Amino acid sequence: MTKKILFLGTHGQHNIGDELLLETFLCQLGSNHRYVVNSYDPEFTATQLGDRYDVDVIQTNGDRIALLRHLFKADRIVFGGGSILKELYKTTGRNRYATLLMVLAIVTFARQIARKPIAMLNIGVGPITTDIGRRLVRAIVTQVDEIVVRDPGSYAVCIQSGIDPRHVRIGTDAVFAATESELLGGPQAATNDTAVRIESSQNIRIGLNLNFDIANPDNWELFQCELAKAIEVVAAEVPIELVAIPMQSKFKSNDDASVLRAFAERLSAVEMIHTDLVTTADAARLIATCDVVVSERFHTIVMASILGVPTFALAYDVKVLELARMLGLEDMSVDINQPFEGSAIAEPLLRLISRRTQHSATLTHKVETLAEQARRNFALARAWIEDNPTSGAESFAEHAAPTSHDLRSRVPARVSQRLSTISSSPESDRSRRYRVIDSPKERNNDVIRIVFAMEK
Repeated sequence: MTKKILFLGTHGQHNIGDELLLETFLCQLGSNHRYVVNSYDPEFTATQLGDRYDVDVIQTNGDRIALLRHLFKADRIVFGGGSILKELYKTTGRNRYATLLMVLAIVTFARQIARKPIAMLNIGVGPITTDIGRRLVRAIVTQVDEIVVRDPGSYAVCIQSGIDPRHVRIGTDAVFAATESELLGGPQAATNDTAVRIESSQNIRIGLNLNFDIANPDNWELFQCELAKAIEVVAAEVPIELVAIPMQSKFKSNDDASVLRAFAERLSAVEMIHTDLVTTADAARLIATCDVVVSERFHTIVMASILGVPTFALAYDVKVLELARMLGLEDMSVDINQPFEGSAIAEPLLRLISRRTQHSATLTHKVETLAEQARRNFALARAWIEDNPTSGAESFAEHAAPTSHDLRSRVPARVSQRLSTISSSPESDRSRRYRVIDSPKERNNDVIRIVFAMEK
């Protein structure tokens, strides 16, 4: 049966990983449904999706009335993939709790006012480092019907936030459900005009991705210095060519493309090849030409692993540390938020290059297991959407989200008071006011005010 699904995420930020998640979810949930998708750049998102799905795209940060209207009209509300529940880093220039408050407002409106079923599928939870953050996570998750987290670390954060363990299912990242062929763009990939083409070379091709928004910005300069040393040490040992993989080339200052171009100037003995990536297939085809990949971005690593390209993980965030564990890359990763020497990258990277065939085989085996898990997650999600659980099959945890409790009962008074003054912090606009809804009588108007007050 066709359902109308409001699918929410961080789309339209010209982040290839986020767009890949969107494409994967729509493909796996099925083209028989009608979708409404939010986007910071609706034209871009609509172009990316083409005519493959029945989709309406609404503006994320300027069309709140449309969002509220679709919250009422939807049969199902799905938050799909990505780090949905997290505190923001200082480098984003936004209030630490901006994302959590936005999600709380939407979930509360959907549950308390629109009375709609809500799922958070294959999401990341964290970093959450404060008591306020944990209480906000609990206030959100206890109103959600179905929640699947993408890694054990996210599950642990949920439990630390006081959520009943039976209410949360551990899955994996949704993109692991995609096949190599799907990532590369299907049978027409070879003739696609947007395909990234780089002349073949006898040198070892290293694909490099960098992302400015790391957990510890104070370590950013040291990290770049040591990474540059490591690359030049590797270049002195084996003939290499360095290819930039910018997973985000627009939308924000210090995007990946800008950061990679600036980093290239630090290299005296190695030239970097720069490319323009627009689509997810562009990125996949570029990654597939590499012998190894060195990456910060989560979905660069996921794509490389599906394509069988050995990878060294530059762990800028807890989610990348978790991914490295899932893929067995603990000895092929470094936490870039801590001081380290270039040898911590150069030595394992040289081993990775020399044993790349073996590493590729091991990676492929890991990916097969994760792919099976992702497809099981989607089978359950489709059954939930269609109200058609398979007889005898595993089902989502049977814990209905509450529908009538006042939000005040979920957030203690001292946290409520803190939320009322959050906008006085230097990171946020002093004119904004965030507060917890006090009573059923005012619930409707206050949730609408929160939705309109959120930062983009």
